[in-house]
Amino acid sequence: MEHRPRYNQPFTLSEAILLDVSTISEEITRLQYSIKRLRETQETLQVVINEAESPETADVEIIQAFKENQEVMCVTCSLGKCSQEERILILKLALADKGVSSGAHYELDTGTQTTMEIPPHNPNG
Repeated sequence: MEHRPRYNQPFTLSEAILLDVSTISEEITRLQYSIKRLRETQETLQVVINEAESPETADVEIIQAFKENQEVMCVTCSLGKCSQEERILILKLALADKGVSSGAHYELDTGTQTTMEIPPHNPNG
């Protein structure tokens, strides 16, 4: 079984297959929780940004945090899977190699994905 990841990952599929089932399952759960919490944070940040009187008056640090979450943690991707989601896929493939069905228990809740275009900040307002 071979998988070529789009993003740099901390482990390969071959390495993941060497892990025991409980370790793989725990890592999938941890990653899913991380993605869920990040999306919730993005929703909160988006509300704060939207409540600003204008794009120019939105808190620069809030906008920066929102952008960093999108870029670094990959909350939204225009090309499909994100780095953490790809890592979950690798782990699911490792489970499948061991004859374990990951089933619906390990599916991501994509209904909470946050997307928003942030207007450029004008420091001269």
